Amino acid sequence: MYVSMKEILVKAQEGGYGVTAPNVFSEDTVRAVIEAAEEYESPMIIDFGMMGPPEKLVSGTRLIEDLARSAKVPICLNQDHGPTYESAIWCIRAGFTSIMADRSMLPYEDNVAQVAELVKVAHAVGVTVEAELGHVGFAGEPEGTAQLTDPEMAADFVAKTGIDCLAVAIGTAHGQYKEPPKLDFPRLEAIRKAVSVPLVLHGGSSTGDEQLARACREGICKVNLATDLIKAGEKNIVDSGFPNPPHIPGKYYSVTGTFVEGYKNMLVHYMKLFGQVGKAW
Repeated sequence: MYVSMKEILVKAQEGGYGVTAPNVFSEDTVRAVIEAAEEYESPMIIDFGMMGPPEKLVSGTRLIEDLARSAKVPICLNQDHGPTYESAIWCIRAGFTSIMADRSMLPYEDNVAQVAELVKVAHAVGVTVEAELGHVGFAGEPEGTAQLTDPEMAADFVAKTGIDCLAVAIGTAHGQYKEPPKLDFPRLEAIRKAVSVPLVLHGGSSTGDEQLARACREGICKVNLATDLIKAGEKNIVDSGFPNPPHIPGKYYSVTGTFVEGYKNMLVHYMKLFGQVGKAW
């Protein structure tokens, strides 16, 4: 069942649970994600970044759309961290049901203006729009690189742009941490009270089960995952007796199945943790 991300997130918001948004890198990982969703009767958000020439999106999306339409559970395809207007239009043209207009590093007024323009285009064809306010940086960056989301500014941003969901910065980072971050739960509570749209957490990997479960209970409806899934796949390769693999998603060739098994098992762990199991409709 191929649906918009808005449909999935509104139900998650009403039900008080979170939905996993795993990054996929190949047909094998896409199939593993959909299999996990069906096995556990869960809605699923597939996060896919633009890799290579945009023309390749069309064939890649067609495969995902075909698999999603034949799935027994709700599946959506989201553009992860769309950097430009052109990339968003390519994704809409290719058949994505959601785009992320990431202008979080721009001055506030530019962020608002560019996101609002894409909202107008996307909503005209029934596509969900996610945007980011504040900035979720990368693990290991100098202190102060990440900019936490201001609740009052979040309310103004949602009102001016008309977005469907908001990615917030409350202490996470992309990539692999040396130590788990400490999430700012009072800030999350303030943002949740200030805006009515579902909230998104980027950089979910290695944030810690207790913190992530609490975040989903307290307003986070979508959690992006990549690093933990990749690490689990790589570990499964090593544990199966193969040499230590290079850290390149989708490049495991003869041990692809072994990688995907570890990737899928970790995804299922988070599906259970966030409370989305059994929430398909």
